Amino acid sequence: MGSGPPVSGGEAVEKMFRDTLIVHADGTPRTQHVTSDIAIEVEEQAGTAVARSYVTVLQALPDLPLQPVAAGRYRDRFERRGGQWRFTERRVDIRLVGEVSRHLRQAAARP
Repeated sequence: MGSGPPVSGGEAVEKMFRDTLIVHADGTPRTQHVTSDIAIEVEEQAGTAVARSYVTVLQALPDLPLQPVAAGRYRDRFERRGGQWRFTERRVDIRLVGEVSRHLRQAAARP
């Protein structure tokens, strides 16, 4: 979950990324997501966990110097299934937005 409607399942998440992100000549969005200050709370008996962290999205292109383009928070939920931990939810709260016209399709379409 983020600024748009919630999406669920691998195909829907992949479509959301295809519809939202600009992919450059190397096949990537040319970004690096730095996750920091991670705090994890585990409910061992329930087999669940919650993690809170900060995210900073950096981008660099041949004609665009390395720079932060967005920053915010993640709130993740996990559950243990068959002895393995799995993501069940990610909530994204982007609080700071920089120059994203080379990263996000909607930003690139603005006049």
